[in-house]
Amino acid sequence: METSTNQEQNSASEDENMDIDLDLGPGIASAAELVPVPDEPRKVPERSLEMLAESSRNISRMRDTRFLSKQELSEKRIISQDMNDTKVANVFRDMRTRLLQSNPNFNFTTMVTAISSGGGASHVALNLAAAFAFDESKTAMLIDCNIQKPALNEILDINPAVGLTNYLEDPAIEIDDIIFASGIPRLRIIPAGKRKEHATEFFSSLRMRQLIQALQRRYPDRYLILDAPPIGESVDAKLLADACDRVVLVAPYGKVTEQEIASASHAIGKEKLAGVVMNDEPTIQWPW
Repeated sequence: METSTNQEQNSASEDENMDIDLDLGPGIASAAELVPVPDEPRKVPERSLEMLAESSRNISRMRDTRFLSKQELSEKRIISQDMNDTKVANVFRDMRTRLLQSNPNFNFTTMVTAISSGGGASHVALNLAAAFAFDESKTAMLIDCNIQKPALNEILDINPAVGLTNYLEDPAIEIDDIIFASGIPRLRIIPAGKRKEHATEFFSSLRMRQLIQALQRRYPDRYLILDAPPIGESVDAKLLADACDRVVLVAPYGKVTEQEIASASHAIGKEKLAGVVMNDEPTIQWPW
């Protein structure tokens, strides 16, 4: 159960286009399409009705000490359920639904990565996590794995003393020490922590995999979203992809070539790639 503190205390095929021009801010997704890729059959862990009911009860008791106002969400380009125009939120709801359909009955881990820097992956990851948290029976965990250029601390106005790299580097740090309230109900965040030039030894470590498994075990209905470095610029993203169930690729519309998209998709692999989010230039203001 999440407590009232800022930290937790307890342990490419084509599909229909969504031609929606939305101002998500500079370098942020504005026209999105999620192009599904056929998935390989997989064994899904069994989850009893009792387990799901207990998870739902625990989630309902999660407490938040800070809430971002409607105006703050608007300024930060974060979706909310009470937006005046739900067009923006529906884009991310649709992405969430497609991911859930491709991974039934399994609280999977999704990595969000851009082809290049400035592609808007952090905002896509944040809004996708928020869409999962819309459902009162589910909870989402957003992990900032872009440890060279973290963005989520600034977006969410948090200034934590420790984060992911601190946990991976220091066995004395517990998972509860690095989990913080995001300001969005049922959405928790693990910040990047101390900046590192190279994270290869971290993301390929047993401790990283154990962290992901531990976070999933806490709630059968917790969905993990990893904000990763650009797949075209960092080997770290490729290592993270190996630890995730699905990968969402962010491509700035008009700023990358088809060959670059194909190359990034190949690097991820068709068994992992959930689809591609196309980022367009902003054309209208957010409809709040």
